[in-house]
Amino acid sequence: MAGGNRSLRAGDLREWLSWFDASLVSLVVGATAITVLAGLVQVSFGAFTMSLGTVWASVFDPVVWTNPQVLLRLFLGDGFGTDVARFLGLSTAEVEMSKETLIVWQIRMPRVIVAMFVGANLSVSGAIFQAVTRNELASPYILGVSSGAGLAILLTLVVFSGLASLLPVVAALGGAAAFLLVYAIAWKGGTNPVRLVLAGVIVSTVFQSLQTGLFFFADDLGVVQTAIAWTTGSLTGVDWEQVRMILPWTVISMAAALVGARQLNVLLLGERTARSLGMRVERARFMLSGVAILAAAAAIAAAGIVGFIGLIVPHMVRQLVGSDYKRLVVGCLFAGPALLTVADVGARLALSPAQLPVGIVTGLVGGPYFLYLMRKTDALGDL
Repeated sequence: MAGGNRSLRAGDLREWLSWFDASLVSLVVGATAITVLAGLVQVSFGAFTMSLGTVWASVFDPVVWTNPQVLLRLFLGDGFGTDVARFLGLSTAEVEMSKETLIVWQIRMPRVIVAMFVGANLSVSGAIFQAVTRNELASPYILGVSSGAGLAILLTLVVFSGLASLLPVVAALGGAAAFLLVYAIAWKGGTNPVRLVLAGVIVSTVFQSLQTGLFFFADDLGVVQTAIAWTTGSLTGVDWEQVRMILPWTVISMAAALVGARQLNVLLLGERTARSLGMRVERARFMLSGVAILAAAAAIAAAGIVGFIGLIVPHMVRQLVGSDYKRLVVGCLFAGPALLTVADVGARLALSPAQLPVGIVTGLVGGPYFLYLMRKTDALGDL
């Protein structure tokens, strides 16, 4: 009996790993290398000048990596991080670090980490929406989710500032409301990809106009400047607070996307086939859309409206690893951070010493790529 259980577990493991093929491994390794290189370049810039060698030594400083309590305090905060370290039986003693290591880890590293989380969230969110709508031109930006989440956060910043600590929840509610509105507009005895995209454009346009109108109700010029930078998508000035805000929602949404990969594959077969296989299509679509909205909302709450990542990355990954969502979701988890960290380096260096919002760079790249997809796709909605 025990031997049979071991054989069963081994068979399950082989089945689980069977989709992790050479193309996916190459993508993961390549994207990881790009992310690390772009991150090293990013943390090399600042008021305190350091060489790449010094930056590399600071990033991989043994003082940081051999003292887990340091990383726990950075990612979880001093109080909670110390409690977790104590619960795990780790040392809670203070650790002395060099000036260079402190600058890299306390000030510069959060920007790279937030870029990685935002890139992963938007990429996976776009991939889910493309399966739910069976339209490779779908994304949180085009389907109105970004605009809805953006309007909700802008309302919080300008009108209901006391709710600032609930930004991810507020963003998720705004994104969900926008997506439901898009679906209601597109519904006519059912939906089709073209109507969904057109409804998304309508909702996005209206919500963006409302966002602009809110600026007139802001008395504080600093709030207006922050809101303008936020609506274009920016990683300038992010710190560990944004990392801690986006981290739990990222873990939840990415895990849910991986668990739902099989359902996403079934949805690609069409509603009739999915129902014949026993799937409750509307329930699956609703739950998976909720995962996509949560991922996009967490990214928007941390970095603002960064456009086109959710459109570009899933399409590029699909070309490399195929349409199987087990591989696609994993590919997006690595390719999204790579693309956004590179774009953020471009935003940092393009007009140095001035910094562009990263959303401008992704828009300049994403707009032409969207046009290419439209020209390439004969029947909108065919994945």
